[in-house]
Amino acid sequence: MIAETVCSAVAAAGLGIAAVTAYRKRFLAATRMAAYSLVPLGLVMTGVVDWLADTAFSPTAWAGFGVLGLSWVLFSTTRAVERRRGGTRKERKAARGAQQEAVAPAASAPSLGPAASTPAVRPAGQPRTTANAGDDFSDIEAILKKHGI
Repeated sequence: MIAETVCSAVAAAGLGIAAVTAYRKRFLAATRMAAYSLVPLGLVMTGVVDWLADTAFSPTAWAGFGVLGLSWVLFSTTRAVERRRGGTRKERKAARGAQQEAVAPAASAPSLGPAASTPAVRPAGQPRTTANAGDDFSDIEAILKKHGI
C-alpha cells in the first residue's frame, strides 16, 4: 500500500516537473521527463510493485536467489577451469590423439645423433662467435624433435 502511494507521488511530481519544463519551451526534455515519471505508475498498475514487495519479505524467495547465485558461481568456476585446461573433454582427447600420431610409433627417444650426446663446452675466456651461436640452437632443435615439431 505504501509502495503504491510513493510510486504514484513520484509519477505526479515528475509530470509536474515535465509540465514546467515544457512551459520553458524545452519540449524534448519535457517529453523525456514525462516518460521517466510514468514508469513507476506503470509498475504499480501492472502489479510488479506488489510482486516485488512480496518477494522482498519472503524467505523462500531469498533462498531461491541464494540457489541461483550458487549455480552462477559453479557455472563460472567450471568455465574458468575449462578455459585453463584448453577446451572440453572431447577436444582434449582429440588433441592428445593427434599429438601421439605426430611421433613415430617406434621412436622412444629422439634421434639426436652423436653431437647432441655431448654438450658443447666453450672455454670461459673465449667470447661467443657466430660459429658458437649455431651450436646453441642444437638444444632447441633437439627439444623440438623430441616433441615431434
